[in-house]
Amino acid sequence: MTYKIAYAMAFFIAAGTVAQADESANLVINEEIEMVTRTTAAEHLEFLSEVRSGWTFRTKETQSLQMDDFENPGMIYVDSAIDSWNAVEGTAGESCAACHDDPESLVGFRATTPKWNAEAGAVWTQEMYVNNCRTERMGAEEWGWNSQDMRNMTALIASVSRGLPMNVPIDGPAQETWEQGKDIYYTRYGQLELSCANCHEDNYDNLIRADHLSQGQTNGFPVYRLKQANLVSTHNRFRGCIRDTRAETYSIGSPEFIALELYVASRGNGLSVEGPSVRN
Repeated sequence: MTYKIAYAMAFFIAAGTVAQADESANLVINEEIEMVTRTTAAEHLEFLSEVRSGWTFRTKETQSLQMDDFENPGMIYVDSAIDSWNAVEGTAGESCAACHDDPESLVGFRATTPKWNAEAGAVWTQEMYVNNCRTERMGAEEWGWNSQDMRNMTALIASVSRGLPMNVPIDGPAQETWEQGKDIYYTRYGQLELSCANCHEDNYDNLIRADHLSQGQTNGFPVYRLKQANLVSTHNRFRGCIRDTRAETYSIGSPEFIALELYVASRGNGLSVEGPSVRN
């Protein structure tokens, strides 16, 4: 057995004394927002019969943090985003609130993104819509794709759609981008020659470096990651995964990651929007 294969196999270890998730638990936030954390896989998924939220793979302690907004550390950043929402910026003297009134006006938006933007002729993510509003309507500077302000705002946008089912369209003009994302998902990268599917399709429910491996669903993003004590964006997590295969990774905001985000989001169609969720 070569070193490379042995090292890759060492990623996946048998369950021992590591704390396990309560996979039978139900996620209800603030005792009122009921979440779908398990559902039948969409027809376009060839190798999964059921899709599961990453919440079902977390320890009981981590699961409980997401069940109450006063305990969820990600909600601190949502509160910060509300300040940004109401702040007047740019040459137009406008704020987010000037056009959208309150964040609840965007209910349902997170559940359908990324999506095809007919005017732009491309698939757009939440970040792209936010920056377009900032530059074209407010006359303000773009936020960095992975900046704290951007992560805060996408957490706020996600929070008002919690409980709604993910329903990302993949047909029509978006299909070509979706196919590109699918190709990336099943491509092996790096010295370890691992694809997204090797971990999140072939080995979910196993342990990886003493952590319970999930299906890699994105319905909970942006997530508050305990390891980093901050919000983590979808593309930042993609970058970390590819880096762990010992490969040169795509850039945050790149066309490749936009395509991958569309494909992975569609794998979770039917699961509830959870952002900001809490993960290890």
